Amino acid sequence: MGSLTRIKILLVDDNHTFLNTVQHFLAQSPEVEVIGQAYDAAIALQKAALLRPDLVLMDIAMPGANGLEAATAMNALSHPPQIVFLSMHDGSSYREAARDLGARGFVSKSELVDELMPLISSLLADKQRQMAAPEVSHGPL
Repeated sequence: MGSLTRIKILLVDDNHTFLNTVQHFLAQSPEVEVIGQAYDAAIALQKAALLRPDLVLMDIAMPGANGLEAATAMNALSHPPQIVFLSMHDGSSYREAARDLGARGFVSKSELVDELMPLISSLLADKQRQMAAPEVSHGPL
């Protein structure tokens, strides 16, 4: 069963090296397409509105507005993305704030390799179910 369903991802972090590392990691998965990067919350919000990603992977601690503030603004978009926070600040208060904002998840940067792909796989499964539900069949048989 081949699937053309892909998760479109926007990466948001003020650390350029980390963003490039995550992009290379995600490039190994054919179900993932990184459609943009942003280095601060203001640009992230603009790109989220323009590119309409399925998922935003976002740091919490950034100069200017932080990731939590950006997530609040993204939740108000006409097509809000799912959000997973990636952070070195792995405290219970950050995890609780992420949960309160309706984030899909919170991944410590030190656990990125082990924790991120299961979250993305779950989102992909949800997207495939949503695409299959409205139309029982589409395309040639």
